Amino acid sequence: MGVATAAAGLTPAELAERLASDRPKSDRPKRPLVLGHRGACALRPEHTLASYAKAIADGADFIEPDLVATRDGVLVARHENNIADTTDVADRREFAERYTKKKIDGKEVEGWFTEDFTFAELKTLRAKERLNATVRPESHSYDGDFQIVSFDEIVDFVAAEVATSGRLVGLIPELKHSTYFATIGLPLEDRFLNVLRPPRHVLNKMRVIVQSFEIGNLQRLRRLLGRAPNFQLMQLTENTDEEKPADRAAVQDMRTWAERLNTQKGLAEIAEYADYVAPYTRDLIPWGPDDHLMPPTGLIERAHEAGLLVCAWTFRPENKYLARDFRNNAGDNVRNPEGSVAEIRRYIEAGVDAFFTDDPALGRRAVDGYPSTPPSSAR
Repeated sequence: MGVATAAAGLTPAELAERLASDRPKSDRPKRPLVLGHRGACALRPEHTLASYAKAIADGADFIEPDLVATRDGVLVARHENNIADTTDVADRREFAERYTKKKIDGKEVEGWFTEDFTFAELKTLRAKERLNATVRPESHSYDGDFQIVSFDEIVDFVAAEVATSGRLVGLIPELKHSTYFATIGLPLEDRFLNVLRPPRHVLNKMRVIVQSFEIGNLQRLRRLLGRAPNFQLMQLTENTDEEKPADRAAVQDMRTWAERLNTQKGLAEIAEYADYVAPYTRDLIPWGPDDHLMPPTGLIERAHEAGLLVCAWTFRPENKYLARDFRNNAGDNVRNPEGSVAEIRRYIEAGVDAFFTDDPALGRRAVDGYPSTPPSSAR
């Protein structure tokens, strides 16, 4: 039943209840899932096999490849299609003329972009740490050691890790800038499905959660693939009052993410196609003016009532990224493992079902030792 039909004569609360009862419920995990954000990017350059290997070794339940396209249509793992800050491309004189400015999702950006390179050309580059060396010195020590990898290579790598260790590890890819890539003739979705479908049958063998800040691509994947226990969809949402889904804004649907999250109707619409909603951490438990945590916003409970699981992004272990409740006096850029574990546990107590962390070992510590069932107050 479409939203327009379902909404006829119903209040937003009744609509949410109707949609939640009509769709298959996503069972809440016994323990919150630890999602390796770009692998273990607090310790290794993001989106490299080294980062993914570290995340798996440190106990991540899923690893995250952000996916963008090359000029010849290969999906590669980069947080953005702009690779200026995460590779050595700026030092490569042979690619100097490819520096350019573009408008992507309504924002002006400049640098070097994956869609202007073939996969073979990107393979000649080397990955580097994005954040300052004073923040991530261990990761910076690996600058120049690792290649850019394709989604195809990542799937093979994770399958090999699972076959070797016997521990189930899932993939949680994010489709980046889908609308933009479609406008330049490089749509992501079919390329993504081609990696997962026969002859590999990855969707039958591996847990996969697909995430996006856009809506239409997730809706299309739901129509194509239906619902299965090992395949889920996660709707990412932005953390400002002004941000809008890029694909919705492109067709003049100007509702912000805040408007969608703050009403039961908006959550019910997400629940029609997605299993998870994934807000920024501070949309779940905000910081006050003094950077201390305030009471939870109630979004976790409202999302659960709409039939959605809730994921939080992103926990980072350095003091500067922690709420003041959990910082120590070692300095803003210093790692604070105990503080990070304590902060994550505050969100677990609030009822999150999954969370992204730059340091999966700390996420694993935060989860282990907690009850094997979700907090009863969360649903």
